[in-house]
Amino acid sequence: MKKALVHDWYSVYAGAEKCVESFTKIWEDFDLYSLIDFLNDDDRQIILKGKRANTSFIQKLPKAKERYRNYLPLFPFAIEQFDLSEYELILSSSHAVAKGVLTRPDQLHISYVYSPIRYAWDLYFQYINESGLDKGLKGFLARYFLHKIRLWDYSTANRVDHYIAISRYIAKRIEKTYGKKAEVIYPPVDTDAFNIANTTENYYITSSRMVPYKKIDLIVEAFSKTDKKLLVIGTGPDFEKIKNKATPNIDILGFVETKEMIELTQRAKAFVFAAEEDFGIAPIEAQACGVPVIAYAKGGALETVIGDTNGIIKQNHTGIFFKEQTIDSIVKAIDAVEKNYEKFDKETIRKNALRFSRERFEREFEELINRKYNEWKDQ
Repeated sequence: MKKALVHDWYSVYAGAEKCVESFTKIWEDFDLYSLIDFLNDDDRQIILKGKRANTSFIQKLPKAKERYRNYLPLFPFAIEQFDLSEYELILSSSHAVAKGVLTRPDQLHISYVYSPIRYAWDLYFQYINESGLDKGLKGFLARYFLHKIRLWDYSTANRVDHYIAISRYIAKRIEKTYGKKAEVIYPPVDTDAFNIANTTENYYITSSRMVPYKKIDLIVEAFSKTDKKLLVIGTGPDFEKIKNKATPNIDILGFVETKEMIELTQRAKAFVFAAEEDFGIAPIEAQACGVPVIAYAKGGALETVIGDTNGIIKQNHTGIFFKEQTIDSIVKAIDAVEKNYEKFDKETIRKNALRFSRERFEREFEELINRKYNEWKDQ
């Protein structure tokens, strides 16, 4: 069968691109489509096996490489300009508009959805407020265009024959947004890149891009109320604000190389995760190091961390949850870890992380696509 893989955009090697890396490993004969493709040579070799995607007109617009997101109002129109009529199978890899490509009834379209467009749907008001778009002409235009994108996004729901979600959490959002059921295949995590350290040192760790919804500032504020040491890895727009909130027991490390980050995580007492994520790879990477996770009890973490929301830690647990995104709630979780740390077992924690390996993802995805294709052919 002739196959097309449609991805929103190729700009950096991030979580969604790790999934594409597996897609192009399972099937080497995909023709590739994307709004833009500005990958560097190293990332292109890993993700696309050296190939270049067919791109939209947005690729040639002024400053598209650095500011392609500014062309968001044009994304729906641009994705619909790809002529995919020669393909039997279309796989869209979508967290924005890729699922909206035009297909015919005699084509099979399967979409792997990382999330319905978050800034147009569930994070709409947060995005508007944090971007300073809650007033003025610029704000009015932004709200109007996001309204139009919501209408377009909903109208494309039936262009997909089968939805696959990255978590049960996202499957619920797909059903809420589009009225469609989705099967779940968890994204791949490079668990083989992590292992258990022989020693555990007396510090906690968190790592993330420093943007508001990651709640790194909240973690820092919580630890400032304790005497526990915290290491913070990452950069981003909120870096200076977070750095200014740090007390002497908190080290803001900024960017560190991957090898050093793994070594620091391996020796940590626990990894702290306060975001409401669609899936969340960082907590799984920490568990692959045998490190327990202190996580917010919402979103994908509920599916990847085994724990309790009432401060109870048992032998089979791989972490503990806090119920609210508040300083007090995090501090109580830290106290519970301090009092019951001996109940955590590094091997048990790592074993849980191995459920999300890349090998598992590629096996499950290939089996599902083949099954859906064969069912479609037999109709």
